Amino acid sequence: MKLFDLFGKSNEKDTMELEIYSGMRVVVEDTEGRMLFIANLKNLQKDTARLYQYSEGDIFQDVDMELLKGTESLYVTLRGYNECERKAVFMDGIITPSQKHVWQIRNLKVIRVENERSFSRLNTDIDAVITLSDGGDRQDCRLLNISVGGAGIGSGYRYHKGDKFLLKVKLSGGKPSVMYCEVLRVTEKEESWFEYGCRFLELTEADREQITRDIVHSQQEEMRMD
Repeated sequence: MKLFDLFGKSNEKDTMELEIYSGMRVVVEDTEGRMLFIANLKNLQKDTARLYQYSEGDIFQDVDMELLKGTESLYVTLRGYNECERKAVFMDGIITPSQKHVWQIRNLKVIRVENERSFSRLNTDIDAVITLSDGGDRQDCRLLNISVGGAGIGSGYRYHKGDKFLLKVKLSGGKPSVMYCEVLRVTEKEESWFEYGCRFLELTEADREQITRDIVHSQQEEMRMD
């Protein structure tokens, strides 16, 4: 075996260990791109793991279980988000049912890794409120888009790269979500109107789950309309 073959295998293993970790939230889809369920990836060992589905009460669960009835094994793709690296991680593997709402996945491998903007992003254009982290005045804004990694915001108020603030927005019919953000990009669209690319800092588990549910729900609605 050639030396570069050895290094190639080692690098592939290192990439797997760096990009995937137990506790990662993943969106599971079939080969046709239909969303099956959202799960927590746990018990990661080499190229196997377990997928723990989120609760039956979630908005997507009933429809997707119809696709899985009688399934012994199924080839799937997974989309996860590496919070430490702020990257979208795309994987594939074969799932088999283990117990209720738990799936075993084998032959798990990373297909590609992209920056966080490649992760599912929901276009919104809804009202939101910004409060500077130093306790400054509240400013109305527009939430233009959102993903589990960050958000696009439009505002007539001038912020600067590195500014941090609290973003309060009602994403769905539940209570408003409050997210701690940092400005990464500033774009002046026209006089007295700016658009900001922001990343989330210290996002709560509940808000992260809500964002994921809203994105998936929006994707399903678009697929039904096509």
